[in-house]
Amino acid sequence: MHSIEDRLRATADRIASAMDSLLPPAQGPEQRLLEAMRYAALGGGKRLRPFLMLEAGRLFDADENALVRAGCAVEFIHTYSLIHDDLPCMDDDDLRRGQPTVHKQFDETTAVLAGDALQTLAFEVLADTATHSDPQMRCLLIAGLAKASGPHGMVAGQMIDMERGTEAGDTAGVARMNRLKTGALISWSIDAGALLGCAQDDARHALARYANDLGVVYQMVDDLIDVAGDAGEAGKAVAKDARAGKVNLVTLLGVETARQRVRLLAAQAQNHLAIFGPRAKVLSEAVDFTLERRY
Repeated sequence: MHSIEDRLRATADRIASAMDSLLPPAQGPEQRLLEAMRYAALGGGKRLRPFLMLEAGRLFDADENALVRAGCAVEFIHTYSLIHDDLPCMDDDDLRRGQPTVHKQFDETTAVLAGDALQTLAFEVLADTATHSDPQMRCLLIAGLAKASGPHGMVAGQMIDMERGTEAGDTAGVARMNRLKTGALISWSIDAGALLGCAQDDARHALARYANDLGVVYQMVDDLIDVAGDAGEAGKAVAKDARAGKVNLVTLLGVETARQRVRLLAAQAQNHLAIFGPRAKVLSEAVDFTLERRY
């Protein structure tokens, strides 16, 4: 039996290989753009969203090729969001995944365009018959990812984050921002796996509840890392919210209360998997893995 770390690593390698084949080669007049896209997309990362998609899909014996291609699509979206988040007009970060951010390695214009191109490539991948032979399934995947990543999902959460500034904030408002900015893509990834496996409604609902709680856990751990983590271990700058005067659930609740809250949410997420029995062992371990990220 492989550990969760081994399974994550194997999935990350598989997704990276698939993304490599889907990304155009860096040549021609647009070489610099393509180099930046490849630099960002293939420059490491846990590939957690594709991992969750594959493991959810495997509960229902979904087609592996479809899962991998849809996993690449969500990773392209996630990577585009990181490129744009790091820009000077957003979070103004110099480091991502232990290496210079795209606008530092190239320039701001190239970074913006690389993010734009990765976003559109994600939907090109989902629209291709190589992802799924059924056009209705492809439309459901495209619509779901568009909603999760657009003005009712990730982008909305980022806008709220940029606007909150030094506002005092409240836990409900910050939690909603987190559900949009971070949780929406995690939820879509898990639901897409279930969708590709033609899961019944009760199973999809249970996974939706699991995904919602896991998304909150992921963001709260990220906030704990920002407050109490080490930049070398995190692979990115820490204490960013404090420097910007922003609030998050950790600053609102306090570190110890936040740690207690995140442990309760992690247990709740795992309880949602009870209907799947031992088949959901890996998804349950994914909660522990998320909880134990260094902070």
